[in-house]
Amino acid sequence: MLYDHIDFRVANVALVRPLYDALLVAMGYRDGHAPNGSRVAFAATSRARVDRLAAIAREHGAREFEPPQLVAEYGPSYYAAFFEDAEGNALEICCRNAE
Repeated sequence: MLYDHIDFRVANVALVRPLYDALLVAMGYRDGHAPNGSRVAFAATSRARVDRLAAIAREHGAREFEPPQLVAEYGPSYYAAFFEDAEGNALEICCRNAE
């Protein structure tokens, strides 16, 4: 399994904004995130795999669990489950496939 993305957040947006605005725009991204906790997103190859891995996470202590669902604001086929570990680290398992 590979990472899909790491949602890196900062405490002082004004301090880092010039770097990210220039770099992300040059890469084709938009910098619209507000600072808070970081989140690590693991890539799954299918929605069924998201379902399976989310069930394992829930069975083994995932907190603040949000079951797998389509997340339209992230994209028309973005399917993900969100949760935290026992230390409060935000995690996600996602699939971008339409299947």
